[in-house]
Amino acid sequence: MTTHVPNFSSDGFGEAADDYAKHRPGFPPSFFQRIGKPGNRLLDLGSGTGTLARGFAALGCEAIGLDPDERMLTAARAMAPSVEFKTGHAEELPFDDASFDVVTAGQCWHWFDGDRAAAECYRVLVPGGIILIPIFCYLPLECPIAKRTEDLILERNPTWPLAGLEGRTRRSIPHLEGAGFTNLTEDEYDEVIEFSHAAWRGRIRACNGVLALKTEEKIQEYDTALAELLKNEFPSEPLKMPHRIFWTRANKPV
Repeated sequence: MTTHVPNFSSDGFGEAADDYAKHRPGFPPSFFQRIGKPGNRLLDLGSGTGTLARGFAALGCEAIGLDPDERMLTAARAMAPSVEFKTGHAEELPFDDASFDVVTAGQCWHWFDGDRAAAECYRVLVPGGIILIPIFCYLPLECPIAKRTEDLILERNPTWPLAGLEGRTRRSIPHLEGAGFTNLTEDEYDEVIEFSHAAWRGRIRACNGVLALKTEEKIQEYDTALAELLKNEFPSEPLKMPHRIFWTRANKPV
């Protein structure tokens, strides 16, 4: 089963690589403290600017980040020159069988052909290996700032399907079960992340709902409108934005 956002291609994220690197926060330190070092050899799919690969490498994992967009990987390499990043797709992994102890896919499973990606993850994991699929999401249903930010997006992109997320997704579970993974578990916690006005605008310029506006002129018009909204409705800085960190974890049987 392939799931894609209908009015945006995941290839478009590279256009916002600078904003991703500068303004879109990666998984917070608390996530890595909770997960710990899950294994020695780790493959991070849809790595983007490498937030998961960097975090697990700092814990001592031998991490490789994989992403289809070389523009994102250029930013990732600049931020973590000691981590290996390769161009590739989750549905056709350029690695041998049983090459990794852990596969991660943060904030990206919905861009994959889930059945094919899960089968490939199963193939490249060692017996007993772990797949970890986390998301890190602001909460528009709980935070007025995030809600008003999304209202502005929907005025310009009314068919955007990823508005109003609750910070949980179980989209990967049927794919993982179909591929043969077992011991599926879930966990979550919430954390407040602080943003300046400029940082929040940069983070939202890297949002697929805004990137789907396509033209630089339309994206700039949105950014100007968001700046005005923040100035008038939420003038105090830093903005305190609740986020949810949620993950699914499973094992390849021994």
